[in-house]
Amino acid sequence: MLQRKQRKNRTEVTFVLPVDDPPGPVSVVGDFNDWQPGAHPLTTREDGTRTVTLALPGNQSHSFRYLAAGDYWFDEEQADGHDGRNSRLHT
Repeated sequence: MLQRKQRKNRTEVTFVLPVDDPPGPVSVVGDFNDWQPGAHPLTTREDGTRTVTLALPGNQSHSFRYLAAGDYWFDEEQADGHDGRNSRLHT
């Protein structure tokens, strides 16, 4: 799930996943972090979800995917769209 907060010249995007699906560590990887695995790992909240929040420039489009343990790549079902293998996010 994606949660967004509009700020002056940027959008704060929170990437949210259930605590155990998929199991193990997960990071969000995309053009905003040069596709570097582990650059933005999701951490567990008290409510049992895993999240990471990124401040991204406004009025742009980004490609991203999630990367879980065991080299398991997957998409965001609630993304703004998809371009081949990647999820798309519009800020």
